[in-house]
Amino acid sequence: MPGLNILVLTPDAERFRGVLTLALAHAALGGEARLFLQLDAVRLIAPPVEAREDRNHVAHGLPTLAKLIEEALDAGITVIACQSGLALAAMDAARLDPRVEAGGPISFLQQMKGSDRLIAV
Repeated sequence: MPGLNILVLTPDAERFRGVLTLALAHAALGGEARLFLQLDAVRLIAPPVEAREDRNHVAHGLPTLAKLIEEALDAGITVIACQSGLALAAMDAARLDPRVEAGGPISFLQQMKGSDRLIAV
């Protein structure tokens, strides 16, 4: 199965929730998934992770954004925080979950295989 690589381009929590759900579904089918949080999108994983719609999601039996991130990392989905984004947000990579990698777009693209899919949201 081709790998799934997703560029997260904005700090939109609901789009990121969709990205995580898609990546988890891909992993459940046996595929490899990698997420690259570009520039301001790194704010989505800044502790404590909270999203405006979390309460509504929980009321309908769905997980919070923080729980989805945890599930993705537990499932082996690679999450990469943009180094420039970390600097722009004045975030220290050491404050992130140790399973989150710091990297740049070049290394992200270099790790793609020829049959991989690339989606930008």
